[in-house]
Amino acid sequence: MTAHAIDPRRTGLLIVDLQNDFVHPDGAYARGNQKSADIAALPDRVLPVADALRQKGGWIISTQFTLVPGKGGEPFISPHLRQIRPFLTKGDFAPGSWGHSLVDELQPADLSVEKVAYSAFYMTRLEWVLRKAGIETLMVCGIVTNGGVASTVRDAHVRDFSTFVLSDGCAAFLTETHERAIADLSTVAKTLTCGEAAAMFSGA
Repeated sequence: MTAHAIDPRRTGLLIVDLQNDFVHPDGAYARGNQKSADIAALPDRVLPVADALRQKGGWIISTQFTLVPGKGGEPFISPHLRQIRPFLTKGDFAPGSWGHSLVDELQPADLSVEKVAYSAFYMTRLEWVLRKAGIETLMVCGIVTNGGVASTVRDAHVRDFSTFVLSDGCAAFLTETHERAIADLSTVAKTLTCGEAAAMFSGA
């Protein structure tokens, strides 16, 4: 696809869950010893795409996985998540907290949307703000490829957004899991690298 095939001003870089509690060495997942070099490398890899799109008037959209606080601030955690991530506790992924925020390298986001499940469209205002902003094309990156990214991409597809996946702008905890997910997503979205996306906007 050429640089002229999409309008950068109607394009959004959709950053799925690149939050301090997931990615930062002081975040909740690092505390629970859930670390991945591939995931840690994503902010620097995605940054040139974000910078190039910003310069052309495009949109940076951050989705934030959220553990909604209940009484006393104790978070609502779904049973399956509690089983696989027993280290999650009060204050993790809490709205407005440092851990909940998009990583510093990629800030600021033009739009931010809290999410409570894999898909950033599930029970959120994401589609509403995208339509209001006039966004027609989404370039999706973030974590994890087979979870939040895959679910969000498929939901974007059925909502008739022109959807791209940044193949090296996503990651999972296992490389083979990431690669399978990218192959599966190629049936509903176009794939390209961060370098290709940055070059596309730089030349637009």
